[in-house]
Amino acid sequence: MGALVPLTRPGWAEAGRHLLAGLELAVHEVNDTGGMAGRPLELVVRDTAADPRRAAAAVDELARLGVAALAGEYHSVVARAAAARADALGLPFLCSSAVLDALTEQPTEWVARIAPAQSHGWQVYADFLLGAGHSRIAVAAEPSVYWASGARILRDYLAPRGGTVIELDVRALDPEALCDALVDQRASALLLLVGHPEPAVPLVKSVRHDQRLAGIMIGAPAGQPEFAEWAGLLGSDGAGIPFLRYLPESLGPHGIRVEAALRERLAEAPSFVAFEGYDTVTVLAEVLRSHDGDRARTAESWARVAVDGTRGQIRFSRTPGISVWQWAWAPVQVVDRDPAEPDRFRILHTG
Repeated sequence: MGALVPLTRPGWAEAGRHLLAGLELAVHEVNDTGGMAGRPLELVVRDTAADPRRAAAAVDELARLGVAALAGEYHSVVARAAAARADALGLPFLCSSAVLDALTEQPTEWVARIAPAQSHGWQVYADFLLGAGHSRIAVAAEPSVYWASGARILRDYLAPRGGTVIELDVRALDPEALCDALVDQRASALLLLVGHPEPAVPLVKSVRHDQRLAGIMIGAPAGQPEFAEWAGLLGSDGAGIPFLRYLPESLGPHGIRVEAALRERLAEAPSFVAFEGYDTVTVLAEVLRSHDGDRARTAESWARVAVDGTRGQIRFSRTPGISVWQWAWAPVQVVDRDPAEPDRFRILHTG
């Protein structure tokens, strides 16, 4: 099984480490229970470093090496490049974490996804904003297909419900100028549609320490505050910033057991990304066992999958507007780090 993971900069290496921990734990457990018809399952890992061209080249290499299927990837733009190559080569790809709706240009039989589509998760986040009384919302955005898609989802969902989205280009505004713009626009919330740690960390620090913006809510729908590095870099400034995570309110027995194993492997609390990695291998192993690693038969079987994952039963379907086979849906929460105890997460909204 090939695995695509961002392990070095400019990729989000901390997310990649959690994703890989989940993938590796599930492979270890598959092999402990007899492997694939008595043969061990091998994970062949390639670092994408958030580079779409590097990911596409890795897919080509892994296909030549004879992998039965692909798993993983965190960054949406990178996953899109990988999915296009997998589709062209006829290589099954189960995407773990990337959420961009248009993962492929055209509907494909070769690609499926564990993570919820961006349109679903970000609409849940928009509902949270409205429920919290925010109708005038600024987004600090970098140029990217992913960030542009997120801004569009928010704008299209909020506008009919009385909300306004004000887009601020972080290329044109330094942190001080962005604070001035927030005051001028009378925004009650600022959403960070930017990379981590730069420019997210300096933006948060500037807003937090500007007395004119004491009442503004900072949000990060893409999940930047999920990881320990966020708290390490920002301390108390990084708390109270709502973000999306894909976990249920409480895990069942299977999820609790996997959480403990992931915690031991990572030497810290596992993120939802680690669970996505684990569930990806669990699904692929079940499918590959049934079809002895045959690529075409694997791709034909998405509609028949019914696997108990760490966060619920996983089934794939064709979802309107989504070009790949989709688990609809993984559980979605809006959470933040508790200002009184930044290592503890508070569930603010579920959808």
